[in-house]
Amino acid sequence: MAYRPVPELQTERLLLTVPRPAAAAKFVAFFEDNRVRFDPWDPPRPEGFYTAAWWEARITQDHDEFQSERAVRLVMHDKNEPNGPIVGHCHFTQMARGPFQACILGYAIDHRYAGQGLMYEGARAALRHVFDAMGFHRVMANYAPTNERSGRLLRRLGFTVEGYARDYLYINGAWRDHVLTALTNPSAEPPLTR
Repeated sequence: MAYRPVPELQTERLLLTVPRPAAAAKFVAFFEDNRVRFDPWDPPRPEGFYTAAWWEARITQDHDEFQSERAVRLVMHDKNEPNGPIVGHCHFTQMARGPFQACILGYAIDHRYAGQGLMYEGARAALRHVFDAMGFHRVMANYAPTNERSGRLLRRLGFTVEGYARDYLYINGAWRDHVLTALTNPSAEPPLTR
């Protein structure tokens, strides 16, 4: 398998890239600082999640998954402070090729940066990369109906509602319903040519 160069996506205010293991402590700080904000929307955390050792292993796995095109997990930094704290992250997982050419989008932003349009800016750049550089046809994103901010973000990005799944994910102590959305890339090449 040929080495795939790690993307460095720039927007007006952000730099997005696949993180390095040295960023482990920054991830611990990001998730610790946002624990109360994220808990209502995220599945239970695995043991060790809030440790640098867990994140070093996770980031190494992220690079392996990126190289094998199973996932792209991008960390967002302020473009003027690329070695500063994590602003947010945007990831594409469960990447499927063949006739499906699809993946699932997830994202989060630090509470100190919320409401400034940064998640939209970062997700938009990441979606362009997945569609244009990687040639995917479909990106799916699902959100809890009570997570109105997430729903607004997805609508602004152009996602359309495709369904409603009952008891979709185990989150915050119970099975939670989710709204199912997707965005397609009409210019994606047919899968047989990739």
